Amino acid sequence: MASQKEIASCLYLVPTPIGNLSDMTPRALGVLSSVDLILAEDTRVSNKLLMHFNIEKSLKSFHSQNEHRSYEMIVDKLKTGLKMALVTDAGTPGISDPAYLLVRACRTEGIPVIALPGATAFVPALVASGLPCDKFYFNGFLPQKKGRSGQIKWLATLPCTTILYESPHRILKCVDELIQGFGPGRQACFAKEISKIHEHYFTGTLEEIKHQLLEAKILGEWVIVVGGCPDQ
Repeated sequence: MASQKEIASCLYLVPTPIGNLSDMTPRALGVLSSVDLILAEDTRVSNKLLMHFNIEKSLKSFHSQNEHRSYEMIVDKLKTGLKMALVTDAGTPGISDPAYLLVRACRTEGIPVIALPGATAFVPALVASGLPCDKFYFNGFLPQKKGRSGQIKWLATLPCTTILYESPHRILKCVDELIQGFGPGRQACFAKEISKIHEHYFTGTLEEIKHQLLEAKILGEWVIVVGGCPDQ
């Protein structure tokens, strides 16, 4: 089996910090320093990260709006022997962010794909929630409009812990929707700004968390962890 150094073309999936820059791993920095091109969700965000670590590399935009029309061209470039790294603004590529289409195409063409372990928001939220984490369902973001209430009702029936992502401007609406779908007494944990200065966990029943949120600053990204249905 060829070692990493012997691989000609390769796509690396590189997690980036979700808040604290100290979460960047030495291996991730080594990969970003060694590749020929970095695919970035937002080149402005990634450029700031690279500048912080004194890495000078060419960046190419790769995000949800251009993923469908650009992944084939990227695969063609990889087939010439280039090494590329894919990064998102924060966290692990592919978790509620682009990566799937490109990775699938690389696998089809026999191009090696190496995913580095690293930062992702839902894992610390889950393990710090106090809710069962031996089995869980990661849902990511709920639909903004069509199908949202139906999906919440279905999630409420699951016997395992459910994990959601939510933005700050919808968090208060979301807790009301979860109370309606899951019931006010369902145990939950709302994690805010994980790994950042204002990281905070709101725990208790959904009804109790609603009152906590009404008294709190709700800026920042959120991970919602909700206990499974006790009847299941």
